[in-house]
Amino acid sequence: MQFLDSAKVFVRSGDGGNGCVSFRREKYVEFGGPNGGDGGRGGDVIIECVANLNTLLDFRYQQHFKAKKGGNGMGSNRTGAKGADVVLKVPPGTQILDEDGDTLIADMTEPGTRLVLLHGGNGGFGNAHFKTSTNQAPRRANPGQAGEEMYIWLRLKLIGDAGIVGLPNAGKSTFLSTVSRAKPKVADYPFTTLHPNLGVVRFGGLDFVLADIPGLIEGAHEGAGIGDRFLGHVERTAVLLHLVDATEDDPVEAYEIVRTELESYGAGLDGKPEVLALSKIDAVDPDDLKEKSHALEAVAGVKPLLVSAATGKGVQEVLAALAREVEAMRAAEVQELLPRTDEGWRP
Repeated sequence: MQFLDSAKVFVRSGDGGNGCVSFRREKYVEFGGPNGGDGGRGGDVIIECVANLNTLLDFRYQQHFKAKKGGNGMGSNRTGAKGADVVLKVPPGTQILDEDGDTLIADMTEPGTRLVLLHGGNGGFGNAHFKTSTNQAPRRANPGQAGEEMYIWLRLKLIGDAGIVGLPNAGKSTFLSTVSRAKPKVADYPFTTLHPNLGVVRFGGLDFVLADIPGLIEGAHEGAGIGDRFLGHVERTAVLLHLVDATEDDPVEAYEIVRTELESYGAGLDGKPEVLALSKIDAVDPDDLKEKSHALEAVAGVKPLLVSAATGKGVQEVLAALAREVEAMRAAEVQELLPRTDEGWRP
């Protein structure tokens, strides 16, 4: 399936229906009076977050969404029908941005959330509305109000609990396919991964979502490569798994390149908890691996975990470290939802 995480669309709410000028005319009814009904309200533009979507691909084929106009009022005090709403269905994690691409209107993270982005125009009053004691036969009615319109950006930031970062060909997709049922493309050349992949990991009774994004290269924050496009997909994660290829001639340089790109990108990525691991250890001589591990520890300040997704060695240790951070994040979120009181606990 193709992946699309950004789209610009045009939305317009419906115009209100016009009011009606009408008079009651019946046999044996003298001075029937006005009975023109009001116009119906125009349709709204609604954005709905649904659980069974994970891409904005639908908006590649349709970029204009217009709600229906309200029905016109009619005689016998009949109000026009309300115009049909237009509903844009987006996946969880979609941000609604103004036309400038920076102003955040809403962040749709919970399935089932509905946002009325634009309200339809009000229907115009019919002549029955203007009847008074001094004007018992008004011959005026209001037109319906015009709807609203705007361009918006839809930007998807996948909701994952942990994210994998690293240089191209660092073993990120292989690790994801090993610990989950995700089936990302795996090959022996850089930039095999062209779009983010999600996998559900189960470890010790805890389920969490692991996100794999395309590899970063030097200058990614300035647009080099494709990894910078997808860094937003790990902004919501609790922890980053930083994989450094143990077969690299200089793993310290590889580590520093990725860290520099995370810091340059911003959005708090450089401040997230990080699990550092040397990957592909099955392809490295033990003495060489020990030397590279010490060199990386000296720069990063933490001892890197050693992992081989191909043989399974060290995988459980990495998952345990990720699970601890995810549990800590979820516990903190629960704590924030609890009511706070100044008084101490009492039975």
